Amino acid sequence: MEKTNSKAITPGSGNVFADLGLRNPEEKQTKVRLAVEINRIIEAEHISQASAAKLLQINQPKISALTHYKLDGFSVERLMNFLTALGADVQISVHKRPKSRRPGKIHVRAA
Repeated sequence: MEKTNSKAITPGSGNVFADLGLRNPEEKQTKVRLAVEINRIIEAEHISQASAAKLLQINQPKISALTHYKLDGFSVERLMNFLTALGADVQISVHKRPKSRRPGKIHVRAA
């Protein structure tokens, strides 16, 4: 821990949800990263909320929730299915974790 101007600075873990002590931080972070990519595609393709709702087979209020990152009603699997409906490929890769780190982690990376 470093001290700057007599204030303690604690480095983050890389997952704000874990740093805040929230339940299921890896799942929350995964959902947000998937939603970021969904919203990026919708914006880049200039897809209206009504068109996105039709394409993803959900109602417009759920698109609004998605664009505002209110993700409690969405599973990771459902968000991945949205990405494929938007023309993206989703790749899942499983690796053995380093012995120096416990437990395993989930990482989402946009290509």
